[in-house]
Amino acid sequence: MNEQQIITWLLEGDVSIQYQVHRDLLGNHREDLQKRIAFEGWGKQFLSKRSALGHWGERFYLPKWISTHYTLLDLRNLCLSPDDPIAKETIELTLNTSKAEDGGIRLGPSTSIYSDVCVNGMFLNYASYFKIDEPRLVPIVDSILNEKMPDGGFNCRTTRSGATHSSLHTTISVLEGLVEFLKAGYTYRKSDILNAGRSAEEFILLHRLFLSDHTGQIIKKEFLKLAYPSRWKYDILRALDYFQYLGRKWDDRMREAINVIRKKRNKDGTWNMQAAHPGQLHFIMEKAGKPSRWNTLRARRVLKHFNKYQPELIMD
Repeated sequence: MNEQQIITWLLEGDVSIQYQVHRDLLGNHREDLQKRIAFEGWGKQFLSKRSALGHWGERFYLPKWISTHYTLLDLRNLCLSPDDPIAKETIELTLNTSKAEDGGIRLGPSTSIYSDVCVNGMFLNYASYFKIDEPRLVPIVDSILNEKMPDGGFNCRTTRSGATHSSLHTTISVLEGLVEFLKAGYTYRKSDILNAGRSAEEFILLHRLFLSDHTGQIIKKEFLKLAYPSRWKYDILRALDYFQYLGRKWDDRMREAINVIRKKRNKDGTWNMQAAHPGQLHFIMEKAGKPSRWNTLRARRVLKHFNKYQPELIMD
């Protein structure tokens, strides 16, 4: 397919895909499309699964992936309107009922003292996106910043098994939350957040997004598989999409990951859904092994962004 055919194919997808194609690839903010996400397609399906008690699944974090937590993350990634009343109401309910003693969000009744920094990062992401009042998020920001590790990143196992090295999984979730907090216009501990963001990004770049900083070998082959939704799991496209969303300039330590993404492109200009994370689902958005509008959209906006700094990355 040529460029116009790919855009046409993308625009034949769900209204949430249409909105992001216009915003990220065509440079048009189609507010009319964003407003439709709650009333048709995937957005409507997710919202319809909410129980009369005001949550999804059994509780905040169970079962995966149909819990309140992951459904709210899905809705944020669909780009549901930030003013959506259902999302805002559910987040407020969570803040009223699921706070841990360390200031973060507890995963369940037995986790009252320590929260999970990876989940806190994801929570901060969608809570900031849906414009929850800044003072409500202050304890979560404090909890996250308290978990910063000496190597610059974050690891959710520090409070469970005493991890001494940061995790790419946790670090990317925290980074997404911190950048969304700042994009929302909040200013609490802004300098601390910026410093934590820079050190966490450096942790990812030190590993060239997927390679051991000691041996140069691939850390995990799963980091190269393009799955969506990402859930809590790291992969190179998720990391590159974070950097383009941040507006980060080119860093040559991204080169290997960019080359992997380019090689995964199909001959027709699309990218496949390479894998799906196992677990209970509300419904399947896209099937593994087939051309994916999600991955094609995300890969193309990554390449579009970095092509401004490295013209040889242009999609031919």
